[in-house]
Amino acid sequence: MHMVTVMQQGVWAVLLLPYLLTVSIPLDCREEQGSLSRCPSISQEKLLDRVIQHAELIYRVSEESCSLFEQMFIPFPLQLQRNQAGYACITKALPIPSSKGEIQQISDKWLLHSVLMLVQSWIEPLVYLQTSLDRYDAAPDMLLNKTKWVSEKLISLEQGVVVLIKKMLDEGMLTATRSEQGLFQYDVQPEMLESVMRDYTLLSCFKKDAHKMETFLKLLKCRQTDLYNCA
Repeated sequence: MHMVTVMQQGVWAVLLLPYLLTVSIPLDCREEQGSLSRCPSISQEKLLDRVIQHAELIYRVSEESCSLFEQMFIPFPLQLQRNQAGYACITKALPIPSSKGEIQQISDKWLLHSVLMLVQSWIEPLVYLQTSLDRYDAAPDMLLNKTKWVSEKLISLEQGVVVLIKKMLDEGMLTATRSEQGLFQYDVQPEMLESVMRDYTLLSCFKKDAHKMETFLKLLKCRQTDLYNCA
């Protein structure tokens, strides 16, 4: 059994390698003092491309993380139980367009602000997820490292989107501020099974929202180049 686990981790390491190599090309909108200065020096087009690249990688790695978590901790009956129980995603209450028709009709400004809302809503839950996964007896380093990687890249994405809003919408230098009372509430540590299901829900919901971020940003890019043929 141990040999199978080691082999699985080896396979995941090979699959993830192309994504981890991109860590050497960060979005990097912050200097040591935390001020935004590097991204404003990049052209709007290049910044949007770089933000999209970050969103793509975050979604892909979140997808791999969710699949790995399922293989390690979620038997198929529990996957069905989660679907039937109707676990709600923490961003469900946000005014984010969901249908294709709604997405097509919203403005560029609302696309960008929707991405920013999603990004900022997930920063704290991903920190919680890292803490929760650390308590697992059998959590592979691959899963822990990927969760940490996504959490760090999400902060870089937040900084990039903030500067993009300034460049595209001329709204002045926004700061990456977040609500003091987030959507995610830290309750008493649940029992192990409940904790596993909650973490699985977080991973699954984040994967969906990461895909939304990527979709919104690509639609925005399309509108800059081919306004009348963006699907």
